[in-house]
Amino acid sequence: MYAVIQLQGHQYIVQEGDEIVVDTMALEDGKKVDVDQVLAIFDDKGEKVAVGSPTLKANVYCEVAKSQKGEKLRIIKFKRKNRYTRTIGFRQRQTVLKIKKVEFNG
Repeated sequence: MYAVIQLQGHQYIVQEGDEIVVDTMALEDGKKVDVDQVLAIFDDKGEKVAVGSPTLKANVYCEVAKSQKGEKLRIIKFKRKNRYTRTIGFRQRQTVLKIKKVEFNG
């Protein structure tokens, strides 16, 4: 069973056992996260579909797998004729969530 969830302003298609990478959450590893903003649910074959308006009475139970940093972004400043270059790197903090259970009450 697949579910479309909304978490921190982003939408994700998830199923049991998946791992998703989201923006940082202030939670320790192993903490439980319950997502009740489920926008749609459908089965593996695509026969049974439920779409909310805007959400369904469903829950997705997650667990924080780990916290990590994303890939480095390089920001480069360059001014011609002055021989000036400046390079800055930035790594976004991320949280990895493991989907434990998708529950639909309808």
